[in-house]
Amino acid sequence: MLDTYHEIAVYIHRFHNLDLFQQGWYQIKITMNWEDGDDLIVGIPSKVVQYEAPNSGSSDGYGFWRINDVDNSFATQPFKIRYARQDVPLSVMIAFNVSLSNHEVPSTSGVIIKFELLYASLSEQGPGLQAFLSTSPAAAIHEFRVPPKALLGIHSYCPILFDAFHSVLVDASIHISILKSVAQNISKKVPSISCRGEDVDGRFVGKSNKGSDKVEKEVLLVKALLAARDILLEEAQKLSRAIDQSIDLTDFISQLDDSKLFGSLFPANVSSTTSKGQRPKLTEFHNSNEKAKIFLDFRSNGVLMSLSKDNLLWSAHIIGDQIHFLWTVFLKFHRANKTKITEYLRESWAKDRKTEWSIWMVHSKVDMPHHYISRKGDDILHHGGLRGKVSVLRKIIDDPPQAAAARAEQHRRSIAQMMINSRSIEDLQMFGDPLHVPVLIVERVINAPKRSYSGNSYFCHADQKASSKVITDFKTTSKMSGTDQQSRVLKIVVFVHGFQGHHLDLRLVRNQWLLIDPKVEFLMSEANEDKTFGDFREMGHRLAKEVVSFVKKKMEKFLRSGGLRTIKLSFVGHSIGNVIIRTSLADSIMEPYLRFLHTYVSVSGPHLGYLYSSNPLFNSGLWLLRKLKNTQCINQLTLTDESELRNTFIFKLCQQKTLESFRNIILLSSPQDGYVPYHSARIELCPGSSTDFSKKGEIFVEMLNNCLDQIRSPSIDHRVFMRCDVNFNMSSHGKNLDTFIGRAAHIEFLETDIFAKLIMWSFPEFFQ
Repeated sequence: MLDTYHEIAVYIHRFHNLDLFQQGWYQIKITMNWEDGDDLIVGIPSKVVQYEAPNSGSSDGYGFWRINDVDNSFATQPFKIRYARQDVPLSVMIAFNVSLSNHEVPSTSGVIIKFELLYASLSEQGPGLQAFLSTSPAAAIHEFRVPPKALLGIHSYCPILFDAFHSVLVDASIHISILKSVAQNISKKVPSISCRGEDVDGRFVGKSNKGSDKVEKEVLLVKALLAARDILLEEAQKLSRAIDQSIDLTDFISQLDDSKLFGSLFPANVSSTTSKGQRPKLTEFHNSNEKAKIFLDFRSNGVLMSLSKDNLLWSAHIIGDQIHFLWTVFLKFHRANKTKITEYLRESWAKDRKTEWSIWMVHSKVDMPHHYISRKGDDILHHGGLRGKVSVLRKIIDDPPQAAAARAEQHRRSIAQMMINSRSIEDLQMFGDPLHVPVLIVERVINAPKRSYSGNSYFCHADQKASSKVITDFKTTSKMSGTDQQSRVLKIVVFVHGFQGHHLDLRLVRNQWLLIDPKVEFLMSEANEDKTFGDFREMGHRLAKEVVSFVKKKMEKFLRSGGLRTIKLSFVGHSIGNVIIRTSLADSIMEPYLRFLHTYVSVSGPHLGYLYSSNPLFNSGLWLLRKLKNTQCINQLTLTDESELRNTFIFKLCQQKTLESFRNIILLSSPQDGYVPYHSARIELCPGSSTDFSKKGEIFVEMLNNCLDQIRSPSIDHRVFMRCDVNFNMSSHGKNLDTFIGRAAHIEFLETDIFAKLIMWSFPEFFQ
């Protein structure tokens, strides 16, 4: 058997610190093993190519990369991390040989690639640093699975992100092919022709070996090598076209004639004329075209089974030489165009993830109601029902959170039955246990014309106010600073925490946003940290001042370094942080910046307050806060801050035009979240209000219509409005008070980023 192996080349382009909590020395360690083994490390580092020499004069690096012969691992040069968003160029290619001596060819098992993040404090110096890193346990681990299909050949971007407590991005790519051992003592002279006839069962047997010398393994080897060569050639040409850099394969392609290679191995009396599904018979060739036809058909009709073992090994040897040539050419091409290839593979990876990650997403489209929603018969809950009676549909969806959770659970059960058979490299943070990944129910609301309900609409058709002096000055300065071609777009995202929250609460969502758009400027609001017990008006004003100051500072910076074409101002809020955001947008000092609003992401925000909250335990907690601490914001959320409901803060906030200037509105909710009413997070009707004919029910529906009017407003030509249900797998939390009262899901939004990854990478246009 020809000695073959997979060469898995890992190229590490750079290490980018998104949000490591500790300064210190870091190092990346790589090992490989078969997934069906007993953790035996089988990938052996065979060569390392340092594309660019590390800056020896820099204090941020120490020593060199290392290969450990004991565990067959590779470790990068140790490098120092001192601040967030720091880039460390590594530019190193490591090739691992994964032997196929004890495996089938092609392999039916995948390969696990393990990346470990090693850490040492800054106090470690000199030779002791490397010794400490070599013996210390990994601070974080990220594993990928290379499926059997990909082992024949693939070029893939492979972002290494580690975990929520070690938020980094390692730009890496993986390149794989199957190669034969160079040290092969096989004559390049064509072996003597040896053909086999058929036995009584229709199987081919050699003349000298009777029926004992089966060559199925050699046939599979030849087919695997041919597939690997075709993939390598096709991918090299595709990369060349994609990055607009030529790769010289003209001579190779001109000499590539498989019909001659295989035709010379068949005797003159073997014909390709067979019935469908039959083996070729021993007849005569009429011309050379029949030899070519045999080659073209051999993959399906088993013509290769008629060759001897020597002939098959000889052909495998020739094809192996071709692959080795192509692989060498590709590695040189990659080194000369490493950055362009990495960028192209990253773009391809981002596009492919939309399809791959759709496993956990259920998409639907619904029409925005164009009429005034009422409690008497116009809303969707009463289709087919008589006034005063409960319809069958109402009985089905009388508890929307329960219905949403049941729908997600049904989808989760279908995931358990899926057979994933992909050629893509699998990120085991998701594919390691697919049932632990959140299920997302994405409802895209198709906008309708603004309703024309004369007595209830808060808005009227009025001309837009003239731009303020700030905007006029901005336009003038932009024109003076450079042309539109030279000017840039200033993209700012403001993250606002919730009740008793911390300014870094939404850091995981921020990090995903930075991965999609590294040039975005972000503000983690601190204006209301430790101040969320008071009046929302005060909190909103503090946030507005903080945002205006931040935007002005960034505008000045942009104008000094070049032109400024426009601004995209986005907001992300968690829990009551969304109420604070909307309050700030109603503040007069924010008016000049409303025209720049871009994307709004509400993470479980109580937009309609706490009317009709169905969580009795949480309601009891709210009551205690109101009575014992007289918490003003709780009074406002529960609409108890005024005796007249139309004078309450939440009612008046819903009348303000706080949503109509956003181009994209994404409302994230969870039926497992007991801290925020499900309907309030989704801005939709709830069963309790639809049958409540008291003033409370009337007020709720009026607030709902006022909010939907803003989203339906024609102020934006094309507005995207989505509701996303995030259904977490809470099995790891067990049965405790947090899961019982719904706090676990409310906090899970802050402690996991997989839901954000699924949404943001599926709709990147909203976050760029």
